[in-house]
Amino acid sequence: MTAFKGFPAGDARRTPLPDQFFSELLPAIGDLAELKVTLHIFWRLHRHQESYLSVNQLRGDATLLRGLESDERALERGLEKAVSRGTLLRLTGWQKRGIETLADELYFLNDEKGRQTYDKVEKGKLLPDLHIVPSAPPVEERPDIHHLYEQHIGLLSPIIVQELDEAAETYPALWIKEAFQIAVERGVRRWRYIHAILERWRREGKK
Repeated sequence: MTAFKGFPAGDARRTPLPDQFFSELLPAIGDLAELKVTLHIFWRLHRHQESYLSVNQLRGDATLLRGLESDERALERGLEKAVSRGTLLRLTGWQKRGIETLADELYFLNDEKGRQTYDKVEKGKLLPDLHIVPSAPPVEERPDIHHLYEQHIGLLSPIIVQELDEAAETYPALWIKEAFQIAVERGVRRWRYIHAILERWRREGKK
């Protein structure tokens, strides 16, 4: 590991982050790829005064890929989690270039500027050659158990991921969501406690 030599003296360039990032987002993010992708997009949008980034720009970003150890799957996972969390907004579209049809994904920071640009692109006021593909409606009946765990308990481990996947296959999704809510309301943020609630409902029937 190369040692960091420290920040230079003088008026170094800085990237501002809203306080809400530290009070709400940072405690909820449990995936390192999501954190790296989120921070990098904050930095790049500010540094280059851009309103959005395409997935192809991100795939070609040497600094970002170095931080992700050149793992494009980590990039895709980080983007997907950031979109699911609501940190980023995404538009998927395609455009004609000669005889080719090229697909692309655009990512916007979910702040005032990002939302305004997202709206312009979606309505064809910006990038009129980009044909937007409508987003699929969210599937409410099957919440993401991994996201619930990260949001209410903490970091995922391989063992916990396996247990969560088994629970998602065993119990109805709405039961899982309700069991997490009960645990949070009672101040018992432990998976064993939530699993015990689910198992009791399975044995005795949920009233």
